[in-house]
Amino acid sequence: MIPSQFLVPGIFLISAIISLCIGTSTGTIVTMAPVTFSLVAAAHLNAGMAGAAVITGSYFGDGLSMIGGTTISAAAGVGSPMKDKFLWQIKIATPAAILTIIAYTLMSLNNGGAHHVAAGSYNIITILPYLAVLVLAAVGMDVVIVLALGTVMASAIGIFLGKANIFDCAKAIGNGMESMFWLAIFAMMVNGMVALMRYYGGIDWLVHVFTKRIHSKASCEALIGILSFCVTGAIVNNNISVLITSPIARELGDEYKVDRKVLAGIISIFAVTASMVIPQDSAMMMTLQLAGKSTNYLDLVRYMFYPVILMALTFGINYFSAKKSTLSKAE
Repeated sequence: MIPSQFLVPGIFLISAIISLCIGTSTGTIVTMAPVTFSLVAAAHLNAGMAGAAVITGSYFGDGLSMIGGTTISAAAGVGSPMKDKFLWQIKIATPAAILTIIAYTLMSLNNGGAHHVAAGSYNIITILPYLAVLVLAAVGMDVVIVLALGTVMASAIGIFLGKANIFDCAKAIGNGMESMFWLAIFAMMVNGMVALMRYYGGIDWLVHVFTKRIHSKASCEALIGILSFCVTGAIVNNNISVLITSPIARELGDEYKVDRKVLAGIISIFAVTASMVIPQDSAMMMTLQLAGKSTNYLDLVRYMFYPVILMALTFGINYFSAKKSTLSKAE
């Protein structure tokens, strides 16, 4: 039996691990949200808290995974190695995740109506593709090769266990590629738009506007984060937002000597933070649809501890790091 107070923290943790391995919040939501709300009904969990846990856990890996679009776009956009960006960001994301798990555990203790649930059956071999993708990405293997190996391994395991045949695997791969086609076209159009903005002076103008409000390295980092948050909130797509924000952040970062890995991490953190809370985001809408009448948008946002802790830690760490750097130079 699994104690009820560990169910919501478990939802957050499992969502975070899956999203870190597969690099997408949408895929994690599709996998975890139906399970989450089945648990809500069976164990009488707080639906708002459980829904918030699955959304925020899904975005944990979306902005951190080395095979995720957000990390790839942010690192390439500012010229940072993905591994450096990952190692910098995980030092902030991990404490934020731990504090979130503690908060969900403490709040779950007050839910006296929740029931324990029995653990279901599982086959440990099915997690091997996720672990392989995570480890191979972490050691620096090319992302295309990593994803190809993960796909082959997942298909082979599915066929071996009798869960699918080769035609089912081919169909699943085709559906996945089809769903990414329009994102690829959109990304090319955005890159073209950014190039035109640079050619006609738009990037220089934005840098000038932001520079007037920047007085230090710490304020530069803060304004880049705010810009990433606002652009994501406006266009409701964190991957496209990162493509738009990166060239501006790179110009500002070069002027104020901000480390490239820090730029990439800040852009990713604030892009996914905005995605967690905006009502028209696909993850939010999907979760609300599956939740039915058991919860609502405001109830979900009320229990989103992770984005608040993540932003607070990012601002705090960057502020003190910038101050420390300034004092060291003064000495």
